[in-house]
This record gives sequence, structure tokens and C-alpha cells, in this order.
Amino acid sequence: MTTVHPDSVVEYQGTTYACATIAPGAPWLGIRGDMHGFIHSGSQALPADSFTWFPASPHNAALLRRRLPWLNPVPLGLKTSFGFGDRLGLATPGHIAAVRGSGIAPLFAQQSVRENKRTGRTPQEVLDDAMWAILRAGWRDPWGADADHLKTPEDVPAFTGAGYSFFTVDPGEYVDNAADHDAIDTLQRKAQGLNWEEMQPLYLKPAGEQPWGKFDLPSLLKAVVKYGRAIRHTVHMYHTILSLKAGAGFDFEISVDETEAPTSPLEHYFIASELKRQGVRLTSLAPRFSGAFEKGVDYIGDLAALDAEMADHAAVTAHFGDYKLSLHSGSDKFSVYPLVVKHWGTCVHVKTAGTSYLEALRVLARYEPALFEAIYQYSRQSYAADRLSYHVSARVEMIPAGLEAAALLDDFHAREVLHVTFGSVLDRFGAELHAALLDHAPAYQDGLARHFERHLAPFIPPEEDLSWKA
Repeated sequence: MTTVHPDSVVEYQGTTYACATIAPGAPWLGIRGDMHGFIHSGSQALPADSFTWFPASPHNAALLRRRLPWLNPVPLGLKTSFGFGDRLGLATPGHIAAVRGSGIAPLFAQQSVRENKRTGRTPQEVLDDAMWAILRAGWRDPWGADADHLKTPEDVPAFTGAGYSFFTVDPGEYVDNAADHDAIDTLQRKAQGLNWEEMQPLYLKPAGEQPWGKFDLPSLLKAVVKYGRAIRHTVHMYHTILSLKAGAGFDFEISVDETEAPTSPLEHYFIASELKRQGVRLTSLAPRFSGAFEKGVDYIGDLAALDAEMADHAAVTAHFGDYKLSLHSGSDKFSVYPLVVKHWGTCVHVKTAGTSYLEALRVLARYEPALFEAIYQYSRQSYAADRLSYHVSARVEMIPAGLEAAALLDDFHAREVLHVTFGSVLDRFGAELHAALLDHAPAYQDGLARHFERHLAPFIPPEEDLSWKA
């Protein structure tokens, strides 16, 4: 069965474009008019109309982006934004259905180097998969592409070359978590070589108490030791991206959320101040809050304490006024979203990833129970190894016996086990999983739309018409 998607048909500068799907299968590009440069590869039984049909190849995707400017990701700045990680390359239609009309700026392509290694996808493939879905859905508004959790300069070129617009630097390996408990003499020794003498007149000058606190010698020493090397690495990464983007604008984020020690509001102030002082144009910052922001489950911790902590962090962002808060591991943090909106309003970026994969498994639980059961059992076996690179606390032995497939996806322990084992599952069941989701594409899209409407609702800018989901 062949479907030409009506929302995809667009005329631009004298040429008409369309997207068709041979179900189940990859999209095809239809062109009526100027076809120069587009390449055929094989033939398919596509509609006998006035379009000439081309495969969704990387070459044709790149040429199409040059033709249709809205298919290119762009910087989104301080707009309320939401990152939709898609580990399978099939979730963007559901993401579009959820975010359309909300006033929230989406990042439809979002993947980390770690995730790409586990899925076997390249940054270009991630972006292309999102772009074909955008064409199919007729999306015309600005959207972004996030090169997530970049750790080394060698990570950057594949993302800049693919045209990403948002770069998240993770300097966590340079954060000294022991600084919170080091003695003063240890901190003084560690501070050598971190411009300690330069920092003292900048941050120890007389000033009134601020909501985020005030530096004294011990607190400044701790901030310099804890984050000094991470800041230095972030500045280097920023200039690496700046040189490779060759004058093109981009959004830039620093993420210190995947560290052992929380980021105090005073340390948040130090990080933002130092980056600004060293010429980094920051779009967003993801601190490490207290409590646990684990994968695919709600917040674990004292919400009242988090509320007070966020108030002081929000005072820091308000002081600078030129970057937004980024909430990492933002999937399913429904108890936290009202606090984020309370303190930051619309100046927020929320990042999600694995929750879309879990919704894919929910489709299997309903329509392909044998495949779901095989994946679930394999995930149980793989969890001990796969959990090592994630902050999760689930225990296989705590999953209640006898739960039905759908109920497993609502159980804390089963949900985390399924979440972090995606790489192992794709190695073993990737072909079957993709085929099943293509067979049940409408159910996957509808499930994602419902799931993310709940995520997005707290962040809809208040001036927007809320009848969009009526």
C-alpha cells in the first residue's frame, strides 16, 4: 500500500514536493518541476501521477534542505523549548503531533554520542530521520537539532558537519566531586594552576548577600576546585564548535547534571559568571539538583527542599538574564514541572529521550506481546551491565512477579530496566522492533502524542490559545 501524505505537498519557487510511504517502509520524495541533482536508486511502485519519485537517501536529503530552508534546524534562543530524543528514528511523527500548535519550540533531532554508539546510528542519520518526518507532516515552524552530551573535541565534527544547531557540552569528567568534602589545605593545593589568584579579587570583593549566597574564602576555593577544570574544558569546546560552525549561529548549553555532587546556587553563579567572563555565549545551563532525576521515572526526593533550592537557582538565572534553565533527564518528571514553571516561567528547556522508546515498547506490549516478552526477558539479563553508565536505582528482583506486559511499563523497577537496556535490545531485536513499529505506526504516533501532551502542558506559554488540544 502506498500513501502520499497530503500535509507534505508544498510548492516552493516553482517546484512542488511531496512525501510518500510504501507501508511499511521508508519515505520517498516526490518532485514536480526542477529535479536537477536528485538521484534515483532502483524503482518502486509509487503513484502514477505527475511526480517523479526519489528515495530518501542522504544525498537527496542534503539537496532538499538546500531547496527548502524550513527543513534545516536553527538556533531557538530563549524560547521555551523541548528536546525529543528518538533512539529508533521513528518517533518524530508522534512528537510533531504533540507539540504542534503549543507555542513550544521543538528539538526533533537529539542524540548523544553515547546513544549513537548504542543504537548504531550516525548524527547525520538522526537528523535525516527527523527531517523526513518533518517534510511528511508539513511542519514549517523553526526546530532544532541537539548534539547532546558532547565530551571531547573529537565528538564535535560529525554534528557540525550534519548541520546541528544546538550543542550540549558535558564536562562531567572534569568536575572534582571530592571538593565538597576536601579540607582547606587540600583545596588550596588543588587550586594551583586554576587561576586561583585571579579569582580572589573577582569574587571576594565586598558585596551584599544575594539569594544564591556570598563567597568567602572556603566556598570560593571549593567552587574553583570543583568546577575550574570543567569550565576550562567547556570554553575549549565552545571555541571548537565556533570554529567549525564558521560564522553560523548556534545554541550552546553546559550540562553538569550527571555528576555525583549537586550544584549549589552559588556554584551555579560561579559557572555562569566564568563562562560569560571568558566569552562564551550561553543559551542554557543544566545544574545538578539535589535528589534523583533518574531515567524514565518521576523525581525521587524532597519536593519542598527542591522548591527552595530552585528558587535560589532561579535568582541566578534572573541575575544574568540571558540564558535559560535546562532540565535534564526531564522525561516523566511530572511532580517537578510545576516547580520549574513556578521559578522560571517560559525560560526553560526540557530534555527527554528514553521515554519515547518506552512508548514504543508499550505498542509491542499491546500488539506484539511475544516480542515484548522476549525483549523484557533480555533486558533483565542485560541490566547489570547496561546500568553502569546511568544514574538509576531499579533492581530486577524488585519487579513484582506476574505483572501483565502493559503494567510492567508503569512499574518503577521494570521501567528503568527496560529504559537503560535499549542498546542491548537493539543489537538483538532491532530489526524485529522496527518492523513491528512500522506495522503499527498509527498506534505509536497516537501513543506518543498522548504521552507528550502531558509532558508539554505545564510549559505552554500563557499567552497561547489553550484550545489547541480541546
